Amino acid sequence: MNSSLIKTAVAGVLPATLTLASCTSQNEVKKPNIIYILADDLGRADIGCFGQEKIETPNIDRLAQEGMCFTNHYSGQAVSAPSRCSLFTGLHMGHAYIRGNDECAERGEVWSHEAMLADSSLEGQRPVPANTIMIPRKLKEAGYTTACIGKWGLGYPGSVSTPNKMGFDFFYGYNCQRQAHTYFPPFLWRNEQREYLENHLLVPGTKLDKGADPRDEKSYVKYVQKQYAPDLMYQEILDFVERSKDEPFTLFWTTPVPHVPLQAPERWIKHYVEKFGDEEPYIGDKGYFPCRYPRATYAAMISHWDEQIGGLVAKLKELGLYENTLIIFTSDNGPTFNGGSDSPFFDSAKPFKSETGWGKCSLREGGIRVPMIACWPNHIEAGSQSDLLSAFWDMMPTMCDVAGVECPPTDGISMLPTMLGEDNKQEKHDFLYWEYPEAGGQKAVRMGNWKAFVKNVRKGNQDVELYDLSVDPREQNNVAAAHPEIIKRVLEIFRTEHTEAEIQQFNLPVW
Repeated sequence: MNSSLIKTAVAGVLPATLTLASCTSQNEVKKPNIIYILADDLGRADIGCFGQEKIETPNIDRLAQEGMCFTNHYSGQAVSAPSRCSLFTGLHMGHAYIRGNDECAERGEVWSHEAMLADSSLEGQRPVPANTIMIPRKLKEAGYTTACIGKWGLGYPGSVSTPNKMGFDFFYGYNCQRQAHTYFPPFLWRNEQREYLENHLLVPGTKLDKGADPRDEKSYVKYVQKQYAPDLMYQEILDFVERSKDEPFTLFWTTPVPHVPLQAPERWIKHYVEKFGDEEPYIGDKGYFPCRYPRATYAAMISHWDEQIGGLVAKLKELGLYENTLIIFTSDNGPTFNGGSDSPFFDSAKPFKSETGWGKCSLREGGIRVPMIACWPNHIEAGSQSDLLSAFWDMMPTMCDVAGVECPPTDGISMLPTMLGEDNKQEKHDFLYWEYPEAGGQKAVRMGNWKAFVKNVRKGNQDVELYDLSVDPREQNNVAAAHPEIIKRVLEIFRTEHTEAEIQQFNLPVW
């Protein structure tokens, strides 16, 4: 997509000549509901249907059994906020306004949880411009009621891009990513207002009491409080579906699970302690909170959430909505490396590497290749699979297509033809492009089976690594020297797909 169209999209003006939406009649049947379930730091293989062998996810697996798995799906970025920006705007990292996590530190003590509790203007991440067109705004044009329940991360309270100002009729959850560093927060947001909970502030990073025995479960009692945020969000999800049942609705369930800290309901932790056996405690030396049973707790977080997904499906069936609801499941980036998590133990990015430097915060396959499931009974073939090359920026045109509303300019394509089994009508990407301004600066291109990657761009590195993913999915054998014509094309993509970022810290050198 060229820069003039990008500027037009940001300005909120749609060229009369550009029409990407489906021409399906809006009057034949009730428009389908759309539920987009977004995990946070869930590895591609952290769920059973994508290869997980230790963590139980029967309800997510059932969505796969009743729908379609996409094996070549990618997140918008290797970390949270920019990945969500790509999702909601349909723009890749060479065009998106937010390209990295940005806490707007110029505001003051943004990393002080005591200061944020006293002053809500210190919460949240950098906002996008007020005229940014996001998915919920387009779906409201099509008559949808819209909700986001979970984590936001794209504009601090009072800014121009809170969820309600970006097109969501209802929001409940964490406005701020840093607030989500505890699952027992002192408050959550209901639309534009704080809602205080029966939890007190326990600052993320609080260590065990001096002299406490790390192997004694009683040493960890202070990390468990009364109201567990994922349970509060789940109840709001069920309530939203109930009150929206008579009209088409769109729900973005942007859970913070399984992002650390490691905190989960006790019954699920006990289940996995019995399954895995005893393990070394995590004492908090890699951030967040200590945890007596880190592996068991990570698995427990995912299984508890999976159980809630099953509850949502049961609610849809109870209300007679399931067969007219498109459910899409995915993750915002690859598995993490801190806070007591152990991605190599779970082989979370399988078949890709998930060690530090290969998962989250990396444009390697483990950092951006994510699971995707699309389930829509009687529309999407049960138990099917697609290798369509796709990414987060395809969600805007796909959802506009489903809703029958004109799509603004994006970098994406509608995936609806593939979902409906109409492969002969499916537009395809020539390539996918990323740039990541953090972690030394990185760039990547996926083109057919080729994966190009450059690290340490900020340090002046211009050496493009090239991998044939069909035989080398773990990116171990750099074949760049043998394919100068591919490298030439990659460098051309680097130049043409990058537009100057409005936020200077997001810019990377172009050569």
